[in-house]
Amino acid sequence: MNSKTKTDVAKNTRKKRRLTRRQRNVITFYLFISPWLIGFLAFVLGPMLASLGISFMWYDLFNAENTRWIGFANYQRMFTRDRYFFHTLRVTFMFALLSVPLGLIFSMFIAILLRNITKGVKIFRTIYYLPVVVSGIAVMVLWVYIFNPEIGLLNQALALVGIEGPRWIHSAEGVFGLPGFLSYLDPSWALFSLVLMGLWSVGNTVIIWLAGLAGISKELYEASSIDGANRVQQFFHMTVPALSPTIFFNLVMGIIGALQVFNQAFVMTDGGPQNATLFYNFRLWQTAFTGQFDMGYASALAWILFLIIMALTALVFKSSAMWVHYESGEE
Repeated sequence: MNSKTKTDVAKNTRKKRRLTRRQRNVITFYLFISPWLIGFLAFVLGPMLASLGISFMWYDLFNAENTRWIGFANYQRMFTRDRYFFHTLRVTFMFALLSVPLGLIFSMFIAILLRNITKGVKIFRTIYYLPVVVSGIAVMVLWVYIFNPEIGLLNQALALVGIEGPRWIHSAEGVFGLPGFLSYLDPSWALFSLVLMGLWSVGNTVIIWLAGLAGISKELYEASSIDGANRVQQFFHMTVPALSPTIFFNLVMGIIGALQVFNQAFVMTDGGPQNATLFYNFRLWQTAFTGQFDMGYASALAWILFLIIMALTALVFKSSAMWVHYESGEE
């Protein structure tokens, strides 16, 4: 065997070793992600595909033998015969239109205040984040008592300053035997009351705003002050453009969360009064797990909501090129 042949053999051996090492890396990679991958396939993608198939069926949750293929009948029923479908969409969109902008503005305001605090900043940040770690059910029970028409803190506080509280109408007690304030609240106040309650739990969004504000150099504000810019001009011409990626993220997450609102209606209002808080997700739950247990129609409702959320998210992503600015210059 001449030297050239030996060299070729050595190169081929090294190449095989490199290939074997690369294969080992690939196997190791898939082993590490396998818990997430299995969970995703079993608990996310699998149920999604199953619900897509069920949406084209008559599927009684407790009478599987009556299951049959009905094609697009569930979707046709949704748009032509379901008197609650468009109402729940309207209520949910109204909630999103109120809660998302108010939540973004309020949380940004809190974040700017926290950034400018010099003493006790950790204490204040903890206070504002504390509602996030409290159980959602506990928070709602607390607000049930705050809005209670007879003993609630809200009406008593308004009375101290000479303001008449919301008008009330009487009906049965609230969910779980609690004195449910929205069960006998004027329907015109019901949705806004839930929006107001949501402003109390903006701690997650405040943390994200603080992270975005930390990326803005204070020297820029000092330079603009020397040039004569006031606080309002600095906010609109410096802070807002610099925070546009953060605004984009919070806007997308806010829209997705608002369109999936459920707990408030389930715990506090039962969709009332007079269906004023009958959210889309709550109606979906009622269809699937109460009454006729119509899982096929509920799956169709879920997929329509999924498509709506996807469309709105895509719209925000498409529009982001016009108003989201990054430091690298890429948009």
